[in-house]
Amino acid sequence: MAKPLAGLRVIEVGQLLAGPFAGSLLAYFGAEVIKVEPPGGDPIRGWRELNNGTSFWWYSLARNKKSVCIDLKQNEGRSILKALLNDADVLVENFRPGVMEDWGLGPEDIKPVNPGLVYARISGYGQDGPNANKPGFASVCEAYSGFRHVNGFPGEAPVRPNLSIGDTIAGIHAALGIALALLERQQSGKGQTIDVALYEAMFNLLEAVVPEYSGAGAVREASGTTVTGIVPTNTYRCGDGKFVVIGGNGDSIFKRLMSGIGHPDLAEDPRLANNAGRVEHEEEIDQILSGWCSARPIADVLAVMAEQRVPAGPIYNVEDMLEDPHYQARGMFERVEIDGKPLDIPAMLPKLERTPGRTEWAGPTLGAHNQEVLQSLGVSAEDITRLQDEGIVGSN
Repeated sequence: MAKPLAGLRVIEVGQLLAGPFAGSLLAYFGAEVIKVEPPGGDPIRGWRELNNGTSFWWYSLARNKKSVCIDLKQNEGRSILKALLNDADVLVENFRPGVMEDWGLGPEDIKPVNPGLVYARISGYGQDGPNANKPGFASVCEAYSGFRHVNGFPGEAPVRPNLSIGDTIAGIHAALGIALALLERQQSGKGQTIDVALYEAMFNLLEAVVPEYSGAGAVREASGTTVTGIVPTNTYRCGDGKFVVIGGNGDSIFKRLMSGIGHPDLAEDPRLANNAGRVEHEEEIDQILSGWCSARPIADVLAVMAEQRVPAGPIYNVEDMLEDPHYQARGMFERVEIDGKPLDIPAMLPKLERTPGRTEWAGPTLGAHNQEVLQSLGVSAEDITRLQDEGIVGSN
């Protein structure tokens, strides 16, 4: 089946995670994504766990992409990129604001030759404003966005998830913006610039934090393993040392939960009949649930929750995920072959009924598609050799 983005050409310029993750989503759903890498390649090729010098992460993040190695610090390298943009549908870049303009490759430079180009830009703080030129890694932008403030335990330093979530969320926002711009282009025939800031992507996750402050003066604070104003929803340690998350915060669900753990009195207690009352007595409810869970293994806890139709689940690590039959049934892993050995990588979402995405190949070696891409621009074999000899185009 054709994928939904088949026929679109995307040029991905930038490194590490935010821009490349947006490119991964587009490539997964059928776009031809040409990743332009600097000499030496994207640094993420060498991050964390390695296989013969290449990170396992790379095989997933760069799936379905074509790699060309071009030195954009040289004039002729930038000329090659401009030639690629002449008939591209989308550009994804995550350089510091102003870099592409300094190279003569900003949106206004490309518009005269390709007015239909969708130009997606990802940066820490956006393309304008007082902070635009500040360096903006995900960790810093997650803090600036307000997201970090509500994570962790009261009185302690705010914590971060052990993931670069700001980059990934920004990449998803960029992919969404690209899809919207492409839909609009069908009507107008014109491209447009998409300005994604990491801190704004995280700001977009803050639910009621802003209106609650504006309307009631309430500043949402960290709440440990709970969620402010919703009870009970918490994490509990079971008797075998494993952790379970229980969400019993619906009125009828709470009644079933209390009955299931042997507290029918609390199920019918008028103080706890609605969420407002349960919030007032959160400590009492959590102590009862904590004591009940700690007295039995997680399997027994989950069995009771299932019987009572209470949302609950274990906290999984990656080994648990790979062994879980539901993950397998839902097709959450795809297998590629690296150096003759199988490697599982995560499937990408969302799931589409008729035109699903899929992994066609793992992240390629650096410059694996130099010949193919340059020849598509009309560059001769002799010129390709010259460009490689002069270091303008890199090779493996």
